[in-house]
Amino acid sequence: MMRTRLTALLGIKYPIIQGGMAWTSDATLAVAVSNGGGAGIIAAGGRTSEWVRDEIKKAKGITDKPFGVNITLLAPNATEIVDIVCEEKVAFVTLGAGNPVPHIPKLQAAGVKVIPVVPNVKLADRIEKAGADAMIIEGMEGGGHIGTQTTMALMSNVLAVQHSIPVIVAGGISDGRAMAAALLMGADGVQVGSRFILTTECPTHPAAKEAILKATDTDSEVTGFSRGSAVRSLRNDFTEEFLALERAGAPQEELNKLATGTNRMGSVEGDIKRGVVQVGQSLNVLKDILPCKEVIERMISEAKATLAKAKDIEL
Repeated sequence: MMRTRLTALLGIKYPIIQGGMAWTSDATLAVAVSNGGGAGIIAAGGRTSEWVRDEIKKAKGITDKPFGVNITLLAPNATEIVDIVCEEKVAFVTLGAGNPVPHIPKLQAAGVKVIPVVPNVKLADRIEKAGADAMIIEGMEGGGHIGTQTTMALMSNVLAVQHSIPVIVAGGISDGRAMAAALLMGADGVQVGSRFILTTECPTHPAAKEAILKATDTDSEVTGFSRGSAVRSLRNDFTEEFLALERAGAPQEELNKLATGTNRMGSVEGDIKRGVVQVGQSLNVLKDILPCKEVIERMISEAKATLAKAKDIEL
C-alpha cells in the first residue's frame, strides 16, 4: 500500500495510472493494470465509438477494480465517447488534445472523475479552477504527442505551489526511481505508458516490443515539432523521411499523408521501419517483458528503496 491523494481519489492501492496509448491500451491491458493495484486506461484515440463501448463492457465483465478511458478531444467522435463514458459509469477519464473544461460538468454529473492532461502552468491553473478532480502534467520525454516542456521543468513550475487537487506526473516515468523523484517533488502519483507496452498483457505487436527492447537512450525521435504537433517515437525509415520533408518546408498536407495510419502500422501490424513505434525517452530501463502486476510491484519496491535512501543523505 502507498497512500496519496490520488489513491484516495480513485480507490486504488498504488498511485500509478497507465497511460492512454492509442492502438495499445485496450480492456485487457487496463484490467491487468487495475488488478495489479494501479489504474488502467482504455484509449479511445483512433477508435470507433462502438469499439470503446465494447471494451468498457469487456473490462467491467472481468474486474471490479476502477479503470478509466482516455479521450482525445479533437477526435470527431469525442462528444459521443463522452456520452458513452457517462452511460457506462466509468470511474474516471483522462482528457487531452483539446479543451476539457466544457466536458467537466457533464462527466462529473454522471459520477465520472475528470483528470485532464496539461502541458503548462496556465492550463494547470485553468482546469483546477474549472473543478477538475485531478490533473496530469506531462513532459516531453514521454512517447506519442508531446508538449514543449520537460518533466523536470513542469514539476518545478507546477508543483512549486500547493494544489487543491492531486497532481500526477507523466513523461519518461519508466521505473520506481523516477516515480520516487516525482513524489519527492510533491506529486501525488505518476502516469506510466512505455513500461506497460513491455508487458505480457499489452497487445502491441511483438516486433514493436522487440524494437523497444533493443533501443538505447538516443534512439527516439520527435517529428512535427516545427509544425506544432510533435510526436515522439523510435527512429526508423519513416521518421527520417518525415524529418527530411519537415526541414525542407514540405506542405503540411504532404506530411499528413505520409503519417496517416503509421501508428497502427507500428503498434498493430508490426512494421517497425515504416510504421510508428511511440515510446518515451527512458529507454535503457525498458529491458524485459513482464506481467503488469510484476511491473507495478517492481516500481513500488524501487520507489520505496529510493525514498528510503534519500533519508540517508546528510544535511
